[in-house]
Amino acid sequence: MRRSSLATRLFLSATAWVVVILLITGVILSSVYRDATERAFDRRLNLYLRTLVAEVATPDEPPDRQFQSLGEPLFELPLSGWYWQITRTDTEKDDVRASRSLWDKKLPKLEDHGAELSAAGIRQGYVEGPEGQTLRMVERPVDLGADGKFLVDVAGDASEIFDETRNFDYYLGGTFGALSIVLVLTTIFQVRFGLAPLKRISDAIADIRSGRAERLEGEFPVEIAPLARETNALIDANREIVERARTHVGNLAHAIKTPLSVIVNEAASHSSDPFAEKVLEQADVMRDQVAHHLERARIAARVTIVGTVTEVGPVVDALRRTMEKIHRDRDVAIEVSAASNVMFRGERQDLEEMVGNLVDNACKWAASRVFIEVLPNGATEPGAAPMLRILVDDDGRGLSEQERAQVSRRGQRLDESKPGSGLGLSIVTDLAGLYGGSLTLGHAPIGGLRAELLLPAA
Repeated sequence: MRRSSLATRLFLSATAWVVVILLITGVILSSVYRDATERAFDRRLNLYLRTLVAEVATPDEPPDRQFQSLGEPLFELPLSGWYWQITRTDTEKDDVRASRSLWDKKLPKLEDHGAELSAAGIRQGYVEGPEGQTLRMVERPVDLGADGKFLVDVAGDASEIFDETRNFDYYLGGTFGALSIVLVLTTIFQVRFGLAPLKRISDAIADIRSGRAERLEGEFPVEIAPLARETNALIDANREIVERARTHVGNLAHAIKTPLSVIVNEAASHSSDPFAEKVLEQADVMRDQVAHHLERARIAARVTIVGTVTEVGPVVDALRRTMEKIHRDRDVAIEVSAASNVMFRGERQDLEEMVGNLVDNACKWAASRVFIEVLPNGATEPGAAPMLRILVDDDGRGLSEQERAQVSRRGQRLDESKPGSGLGLSIVTDLAGLYGGSLTLGHAPIGGLRAELLLPAA
C-alpha cells in the first residue's frame, strides 16, 4: 500500500480535528440551549404554582370564582396538556380540585416517581400525562395547619421544550455544516499553498537526480530557505568528496604500478631462474588484483555523483560500429534494436565499459551474429526506481549452467585461446551491482549465450 503524502496526512488530520471540535461544540451548545429552555419553562410553571398556592392559602374568593386568576386559557381546554391539580392529603376521602383541562383524569405524584424536594420545597420532573404525552411538572406540598395539608401540582406539555430544542439543533446543524465546509476549504487552501515550497524543493531534487539540474534554484520562503541552502551545500560537498576520491585513486594507481613494473622488469632479466618465473607469475596476479580493485574504487567514487544521466541508444550504436571494426576479420554481424529515449542513471563511460565488455565477449564467441536489444523495464516493485534492460545475444555454442557460474567469477576463462584476462564479466557484474543493477547469463533465442544487464533508468 502506498504511503499517503504529507499534504494528504495534514489535510486529513486537520479535517478530523475540525469535525471533532464542531461535534463537541454542537453537543455542548445543544445541551446548554435545552437547559435554558427547560429553565424558562420551569419559571412559567412556578409562576402558576405560586398563584395556586396563594389561592389555597387565602381562599377569599367564592368557590365558583376561585383559581380564575391564572390567566391561561389552556387550563380550560380539555386534555390540552396544561393542567393543575390540588389534592388535600390530611383526609382519607379523595378531596381533589383540578383544572377543566384535566377533565376526569388525575395527575400522577412526582413523589411516586422518585423526585426529591428541592431547597425551595418543590419537586419537579417529567411524568406521563393523561393522553400519553410527556409533561413537565412541578409539585409543592402546602401545610396550612388547622386549615389542612395540600399537594399542589402544575404540569405543562413538554413538547414545547422538545420542539424548541429540536429546531435549535436543526439550525445549529445547518450552521455548523456550512462552517465545516468553509473550514475544510480553508484547510485545503492552506495545505496546498502552504506546502507548495516543499513541493518545489521535491521537484527540484528530482530534477537534480535525473540530471536536468545541478542545484536548487529560485526564491524560497524564509522558513524553507535554510533547507534549500543546506541541500545545495550537501550537493557541493558530495561533488568535492567524489573529486578527492578520484584523485586519491589515480595517485594510488601510479604509486603501486611503478614498483610492480620494476619488479616485473627485474624478474624478466632473469627469466631462466625458477624464482624469477615465480615472481613474474605472482606479479601478474598482483597486477590483475590491483587493476580490479582500483577499478572498483574508481567506479564506487563515480556512481555517487548526483544527477548524471546517459542516453543508451547512441552509446550502443557507437559500440556496434567499434566492435564491427575490431572483429572485422571474423565477419560477425551486429544488430541493434534500441527503444527511443531510454536513459541510464549513470555516467556514459561506465555504460560503455559494461556494454562494451558484453558485446566484445559475444563477438569473440559468436558464429556469425550478435543481437543487442535495449528495453525499458519500468519499476521492479511498487515504490522502486525504474530500470532498463540491455540484452546481448550471440549464436555461438552457449554455456552450460556450470560454465555460466564459472565465467562470472573474476579471472576465470573457459578457453585460453581467446584473448583477454577473464576480468570482463566480473567487472560488468561489479559495476552493475554498484549502480543497483545486475548481470544474468542465460540461453539466447538465436542459439548461444544471452547476457541480460539490468540497470537503473532515469
